Amino acid sequence: MKAEKATNVSDIEGEDDLDEEPGEVIESAPPLKVGEERQLSKSGIKKRLLKRGQGWETPELGDEVIVHYVGTLLDGTKFDSTIDKDEPLPIKLGKGQVVTGLDHAIITMKKGETGLFTLPPELGYGAAGRGDIIPPDSVVQFEVELVSWITVVDVSRDSGIIKKIMEKGEGTETPGDLDEVLVKYRMVLDDGTIVAETPEEGIEFYVKDGHLCPAFPIAIKTMKRGEKAKLIVQPQYAFREEGRDASDGVQSILPSSLLNIDLELVSFKPVIDITGDSKVVKKICKEGEGAVVANEGATVSISYIARLEDGIVFEKKGIDGLLPLEFITDEEQVIAGLDRAVATMKKGERAVVVIHPDFGFGSSEVRQDLAVVPPSSNLVYEVEVLDVITEKAPWEMSNSQKIEEARRRKEEGNLLFKNGKYQRAGKKYDKAADYISDDEFFGDDEQKLAKQLQVSCWLNGAACSLKLNDFQGAIKLCSKVLDVECYNVKALYRRAQAFMETADLLCAELDIKKALETDPHNREFKLIQKNLKQRQDECNKRDSKLYINMFAHMTRDTTVVTKKLKVEKAQDDQKDEEALAIEEEKVADSSAPPDG
Repeated sequence: MKAEKATNVSDIEGEDDLDEEPGEVIESAPPLKVGEERQLSKSGIKKRLLKRGQGWETPELGDEVIVHYVGTLLDGTKFDSTIDKDEPLPIKLGKGQVVTGLDHAIITMKKGETGLFTLPPELGYGAAGRGDIIPPDSVVQFEVELVSWITVVDVSRDSGIIKKIMEKGEGTETPGDLDEVLVKYRMVLDDGTIVAETPEEGIEFYVKDGHLCPAFPIAIKTMKRGEKAKLIVQPQYAFREEGRDASDGVQSILPSSLLNIDLELVSFKPVIDITGDSKVVKKICKEGEGAVVANEGATVSISYIARLEDGIVFEKKGIDGLLPLEFITDEEQVIAGLDRAVATMKKGERAVVVIHPDFGFGSSEVRQDLAVVPPSSNLVYEVEVLDVITEKAPWEMSNSQKIEEARRRKEEGNLLFKNGKYQRAGKKYDKAADYISDDEFFGDDEQKLAKQLQVSCWLNGAACSLKLNDFQGAIKLCSKVLDVECYNVKALYRRAQAFMETADLLCAELDIKKALETDPHNREFKLIQKNLKQRQDECNKRDSKLYINMFAHMTRDTTVVTKKLKVEKAQDDQKDEEALAIEEEKVADSSAPPDG
């Protein structure tokens, strides 16, 4: 009897096809085989797979599906069939259009799949049954073919923008606020009036700038390249209660109008805020190859056209018969904005880079090959990366090569430090230390040399951090040194400085005492100890003032004594300050160029 019913929609596949159906997982169980039956959940619904579907996706509650089905009682009595009517049924899942069990059965299916579902009474027609056709408390069966479905998404999460995906897009990326999108759309009112329509080639705009109505950027940020969708837009996301007058090719729209929009995201160009403050912004026009970017230290070859905002070209490289530009990133060989942008690019990537004067030529007038760049000019570069040659990674080097490279980087860092370029110097020291971080693979002599280099780089990096007011960074680097050499005087000194700047006076005091145990006559430590004492006294004075205010209700005698103590304290502090000033004239600047 069941076999006869199965042929109402599709024949069961032969034994040769009784293999696992890829992708379908029901409550972590193995995929069903064709002809196999399984209970789906504690609800009691049983599913027998009759024909495998396509792909791996299944619909969700809220989606719109089209199905063929045949409904029968357990004795084979047919009570409903779309096959007999030769018309599949559209269903909005979870909206009560069919019995609950059928909703939950369909969401386990793939496109093109056929299954036989057995539903308990509580998920079928219940105690009431259905007239004379379905007796009360009947177990029913539905043989279902999922013809197709449309994914329906509540984009705004308040039913204000409902998106029906008519054609899925490519990949996984969706546009962000900064990205430039190319879209096609047709906007229609409920009565069929066309409100607005793009030309055949579509229209471009930046997502953050919006377009026509608030629904556009919200919906577009959920779409993939090539995706086509229908939007149902409520008035609050359309033109609100004000409506819209006719202008710029858009028809007038009455207040509180609901919109139907056919929308296609043709493509989009990712826009990246490289500096985080919109002073160097890159719009990717063509994706590059692979995953390797021209990060710091890479040798790159680029072609470009450089323009002012008004379109005047002031420089060209690598086009019209001109040679491309070759340079090393993060070496200040080009303007900072171009350097920062190219360091994020891959071979073959093309991009438009907009550069603020702070990362361009600043407030100076600069004569370039083809034109003069006025002071404080924004610059626009159309750049293509022709080639990227990255440096050898540490794991590609021998031990001697690692040590030599670390030494070279350290020397470059020292030169940058002496020239006041502390941020770049710090990067050099970090890179140098990275080359020799795996010192367990070194021999005894090499390991000793590598450790000395590493300690020197950490100390110098800490000096850079102090100059840049990155006190936590300085503490971290000095702590690395002290983990290796617990009485390293320079590390204790620089960490004490950082602790004082972060108001951690107790830790600063401990470092100073530890250093003086090693070198009790060190003038720099005696000076910083006095400086620390001054700060501790200032802190104590603040605390004293706080307590005096708290206990102002105490007796007049107590107040007089407190004032006398404060006067004596102030006199002592003045003497300490005078002594400190004398010592400062004698001691060289503690943050002079770092270790050699």
